Amino acid sequence: MIGAIVSAVVIGAIVGALARLIVPGKQNMSIGLTLIVGIVAALLGTLVAQAFGWADTRGIDWLEHIIQLVLAVIGVLIVSRMSTGKTGRTGGTPI
Repeated sequence: MIGAIVSAVVIGAIVGALARLIVPGKQNMSIGLTLIVGIVAALLGTLVAQAFGWADTRGIDWLEHIIQLVLAVIGVLIVSRMSTGKTGRTGGTPI
């Protein structure tokens, strides 16, 4: 159980950071929020891979990691759009 939690945090941090690198432009997100998005994407990606029988293969589960990364990219896009949508502006000086 503890190993699964540590694994989710480590994979989530990596997946969240990679997602921020993939999404173009500046994302107005903290490191903590990136970690949360990554962890959620890692857990959901594992559930999806297990549901389709793509997890628990010998070696590295590349398909599972790809699913996690795609979900993290979607999560970063959603969170960054929500944070810029609150003010209606993407930054800069007020008019």
